[in-house]
Amino acid sequence: MALSQSEPSKPLTRRFVLGAIVLGVGGVVTGKALQGGASTALSSLGSGLAQYLPGGDRFRIYTVINGFPSIPVDSYRLKVSGLFLKGADLSYNDLLDMPQTHFDHRFQCVTGWSVPNVPWRGVLLEDLLKVAGPMREAQALEFYSYDGVYTESLTLDQVQVTKALVVTHMYGAPLTQAHGGPVRLFVPSMYGYKSIKWLSEIRAVSSPTPGYWEQQGYPVNAWTSSNGSLGGVI
Repeated sequence: MALSQSEPSKPLTRRFVLGAIVLGVGGVVTGKALQGGASTALSSLGSGLAQYLPGGDRFRIYTVINGFPSIPVDSYRLKVSGLFLKGADLSYNDLLDMPQTHFDHRFQCVTGWSVPNVPWRGVLLEDLLKVAGPMREAQALEFYSYDGVYTESLTLDQVQVTKALVVTHMYGAPLTQAHGGPVRLFVPSMYGYKSIKWLSEIRAVSSPTPGYWEQQGYPVNAWTSSNGSLGGVI
């Protein structure tokens, strides 16, 4: 599978991101404005933080590369690989043809900010797994981004508990590039770094590798404080 990748910049450290938020360098953008096409007004700030647009529901857009990878919808592919009985290579339209799930749920960042009642739409990851059929030895999933750098993981138990969603739409419109479009993951009840953007591959594995930020100090278990008692660990 050919990936559309941007040249990686020097990776952001956890200290840099937290410091950027404290100092006000972190980009604050409008979720609804971005969904309306205003993402073209964004440009890179430093090593992967976007500039801001005022007002509305306040998202802060983080990337680990300079800018955003560009993946045309008509050439988008989601590879489903690893320990599955049936692998898959799904187009954007393939995802739209699968049963759709809609719900509103808060997006919570580990750095402290959140956006309430975000309308999400897409395919339940659990439904996608039923089609692919994880093998008995599969215990977890690894996720890969079209940016060529970012990775994440969930256990299969966490997939069931969280009702993770393979997202194609947000705020009633197709995902913008800045928000991880054409397709991203959203993991309710976990901090935002689990919700990988520009999703390119889902791989079933017997033992997962910690994701990008987890390798730099973030907890592998990313339950938000209100859901910290939920089960399932990596």
